Amino acid sequence: MIQTCPLRLSPGDDLRTAIEDALREHETGHASEHKMHAAFVLQGIGSLSVAQLRFAGADAPTELRGDLEILTLAGSVSPDGAHLHMSVADARGQVSGGHVARGCTVRTTAELLLALLPEHRFSRELDPATGFLELRVQSLGQ
Repeated sequence: MIQTCPLRLSPGDDLRTAIEDALREHETGHASEHKMHAAFVLQGIGSLSVAQLRFAGADAPTELRGDLEILTLAGSVSPDGAHLHMSVADARGQVSGGHVARGCTVRTTAELLLALLPEHRFSRELDPATGFLELRVQSLGQ
């Protein structure tokens, strides 16, 4: 069963850190040992003053500064990190997109919808084929 968790971030918040913290802090309404271990960001909109995006094939993120609008934001979230992709438009309408790194600073707001998956556990494990920490999905159900 999927649970949804809408979030609104405030000016100055770090986008990626706030998303990761939301999963760590969210409880199912039962005892605190029932923390969530898996979520997806279904969508996000809002504005940033700084975006840190790692473009395809790049080793490090590129910093974009200015009045930036979040056009799309999606990805998976586990207790040991998030894998997020985002596209942003600058004040001239130029669009950039890539992997979200820490350091994306909310300008006015960011409005997000998380899908929490209480019957699953996500983790990141080194995949020898890709050389990256990749998503591992575990079912906690029957």
